Amino acid sequence: MSNVTVEQLADVVGAPVERLLEQLKEAGIKADDATTLISDEDKLKLLDFLRSSHGKNEASKSEGKQQITLKRKSVSELKLGGAGRSKTVNVEVRKKRTYVKRSEAASSEKDELDRLMAEKAERDEGRKQAEEDARRKAEEAVVAKAEAEAKAKAEAEAAAKEKAEAEAKAEAEKAALLTTEEASKASKAKEGHKKSKKSHDDKDKAETRYGRKELHVASGKSGQRKKKPRKRSGATAESTGKHGFEMPVVPIVHDIGVPETIKVSELAQKMSMKSAEVIKLMMKMGVMATINQVIDQDTAILVIEECGHKAHPVSDDDRENTLLELAKQELGELVARPPVVTIMGHVDHGKTSLLDYIRASKVASGEAGGITQHIGAYHVETDKGVITFLDTPGHAAFTSMRARGAQSTDIVILVVAADDGVMPQTVEAIQHSKAAGVPIIVAVNKIDKEDADPDRVKTALGNHEVIPEEWGGENIFINVSAKTGEGIDDLLDAISLQAEVMELQASATGPAKGLVVEASLDKGRGVMTTILVQQGQLNKGDILLAGQEYGRVRAMFDENGNQISEAGPSIPVLVLGLPSTPSAGDPIQVLADERTARELAMSRSEKDRNARLATQQQAKLESMFANMGKAEVNILNILLKADVQGSLEAIREALVKLAADNDEVDVNIIGSGVGGITETDITLAAASNAIVLGFNVRADAAARKAVSERGVDLHYYSVIYDLIDEVKRALTGMLAPEYKEQIIGLAEVKDAFKSPKFGLVAGSIVTEGVVKRNQPIRVLRENVVIYEGELESLRRFKDDVDEVRSGTECGIAVKNYNDVKPGDQIEVFERVQVERTL
Repeated sequence: MSNVTVEQLADVVGAPVERLLEQLKEAGIKADDATTLISDEDKLKLLDFLRSSHGKNEASKSEGKQQITLKRKSVSELKLGGAGRSKTVNVEVRKKRTYVKRSEAASSEKDELDRLMAEKAERDEGRKQAEEDARRKAEEAVVAKAEAEAKAKAEAEAAAKEKAEAEAKAEAEKAALLTTEEASKASKAKEGHKKSKKSHDDKDKAETRYGRKELHVASGKSGQRKKKPRKRSGATAESTGKHGFEMPVVPIVHDIGVPETIKVSELAQKMSMKSAEVIKLMMKMGVMATINQVIDQDTAILVIEECGHKAHPVSDDDRENTLLELAKQELGELVARPPVVTIMGHVDHGKTSLLDYIRASKVASGEAGGITQHIGAYHVETDKGVITFLDTPGHAAFTSMRARGAQSTDIVILVVAADDGVMPQTVEAIQHSKAAGVPIIVAVNKIDKEDADPDRVKTALGNHEVIPEEWGGENIFINVSAKTGEGIDDLLDAISLQAEVMELQASATGPAKGLVVEASLDKGRGVMTTILVQQGQLNKGDILLAGQEYGRVRAMFDENGNQISEAGPSIPVLVLGLPSTPSAGDPIQVLADERTARELAMSRSEKDRNARLATQQQAKLESMFANMGKAEVNILNILLKADVQGSLEAIREALVKLAADNDEVDVNIIGSGVGGITETDITLAAASNAIVLGFNVRADAAARKAVSERGVDLHYYSVIYDLIDEVKRALTGMLAPEYKEQIIGLAEVKDAFKSPKFGLVAGSIVTEGVVKRNQPIRVLRENVVIYEGELESLRRFKDDVDEVRSGTECGIAVKNYNDVKPGDQIEVFERVQVERTL
């Protein structure tokens, strides 16, 4: 046996390395560490030392025994895991080892050590060889399996291909050999075979082994449910190791439709982005927005393009236009319709009186202040046919109402007073008519007056491109008198002639279409809406959509209050049934069902709300920057209630215009509506410190009690210009006072002397005006102001006086100033408050 290290020897004899090193040291064998080589002589020396250390007696006692057996017993615990509980089991391990007595000869011990070392090396070599053989066999098995699968797949494909080719070839040969008759017989026989087979299958399915029919249970299977196999507690789910979401390699570009207004959160959802990222991007672009803020279409398109997506604008009216187009297709054939005539002109030029004569009624006498304050719609049956008249107000505040009248009419009658001539509202009516493209017939009224001058009217209108026919123009001029009736028949003839030239037509059947002329609120009957039908026929019970309001037509009345059941084109009617007052000028449309009307009304309301919010947010931002560094604005809060929607709109516009050009005061209409003044209105006004203005409406008992308790300022009006003038005076009183300097006297300094009490005193003579005590002064030297202050003392000889008039000498002491010299001038002035107006 060759030399071995201490570590290898310890492994063979089964002793610790440290213990073996100690024994080698005790035996006199030099061994520093576990890598020290031990020769055969050292081994024998160590063996002798160990034998001698165990004693002779033990050796002699064991000479008769060739082997000795040792038994050892140990107990350990083993935990077994179960479903929901664990169990501990005690395990007893017994070990038995036999030691054989060795020969005293050195050769036997050496052989034993060699044998043990050889066995260990052989075991290691065998284990390595076995592992190598197992790995090689596993690789060969995998390769063989893959080759077998590929071979089987190729054989299967080849077999399938050969089979398909053979079948196709057989079919072709069969088709070529069979005649038409044989082919039909064969097909019939085949169908009979299928039917017999099907009936046989149905019979098998229909009966069970007990002779009963089966229901919902497959043939040959039990109706009982199968028991689910019990899951093993130690089973684990297989995992593919692959993520459920993979990030796309190529950027995804979305094609996004952008409505007119959109919330930031909805925009982020359409782009598949987080709202915070969109807000961050908008901040970088200089747009400050929150997650629920509404932005306009242009801003949204810029954000989408910045994110790399495609954007195209989408109109919210697409679906609405589609539905309205469908309703339009249901209209019947076109027939002739009556003309719609609007009477326009300046206030007090006789518009309503002219219409009053035509209708043979007294309308103007019933108007407050003798002026019309809302659009009146009437249809008149004359000898020339039916004519519908719209009477518009002439006051400056009713600009929008005149514009609506011009847009909803066929012919405009421009009433001009022969004694008054062309006035501002006359020119405005001409502009509205030309903008709407409507022909104008000029009625020169009040020709019965002594100072009437129709030619002056023609000349004045010619300056505004309204040329009479006798002057080579296109406009018809008729001289009329609403008082005597002169020229009324000529005016009706001119209207009929103009309507005949225009060839007015409309459909008399189908869903009605038109516009809202006026809307009001009656306490007994509810919302009353005046509608001008333009197309189709409006019937009682129709579903009506008017702007943002919808409802069923419960009742219809003509202008005389008579109840009717239908109305055709160019006929104005009063409709009951809408839940709230629509805005004057809103289009109306009859729809087939209530659901569609509700959806369109909600869509219009949402669109209007979003547009209003976007405008308010933009206005707030702009006003915040515009008002930086400016003085505080005095605001007059107003709560406005009116009898009809048109008057309410006109008053609101007029009040807003009052303070439009002034930076010190402003009008804030905190609330407005149609109908009487209620307790809720008074509560709102008290909370907002506002005044309540009622136009042709009154407060109820509860509202009057609230007014007295809360001290709210309430005013009633029946004429619009009275209301506007009152508000104008209130705004004027809120303006800051303005002062103007006015020179009242001038004194020239002749000499200067000192006084022990007042210091330097200027002996002066008053050259202009009067010098007053306690007034501000300026000291001028060579007509240049060198000091501005006030008089400390004014004396005439030795007496104190309040004023000194021109040409009189006096002594003037200037407060806190001692540099007055002869030749200077002392200018005395006063500050006078100037009355301000809007």
